[in-house]
Amino acid sequence: MDFETEQHGEKLVVKLTEDRLDAALAVRFKDALKTLVDDGANYMVLDLQQVAFMDSSGLGALVGHMKYMGTERNFEICDLSPTVEKVFKLTRMDSVFTIHDDLAAAVSSDQQMAG
Repeated sequence: MDFETEQHGEKLVVKLTEDRLDAALAVRFKDALKTLVDDGANYMVLDLQQVAFMDSSGLGALVGHMKYMGTERNFEICDLSPTVEKVFKLTRMDSVFTIHDDLAAAVSSDQQMAG
């Protein structure tokens, strides 16, 4: 599973460089994000620009990660492809996650740190 990280002030941007987030990747993906949090990432923005397909396992990994981060840390998502955005809307997860149109909007948002 491939991803890149980049620090933008207090926000750690995690860019998934896979074209799918599905059952084959979900567990490893969630474990990798957990490690980043355990290493001190308190404000994470997940950039899904390159992800063209997400199944329920991928979405479940995101929900699990959001729960792992808890209310004292922030987890936001940006740059959804139309197909992935449809998954969020159909499952109403677009009302659960903070979703930005693109990375620029996510890193410039002035939302304060939770807690």
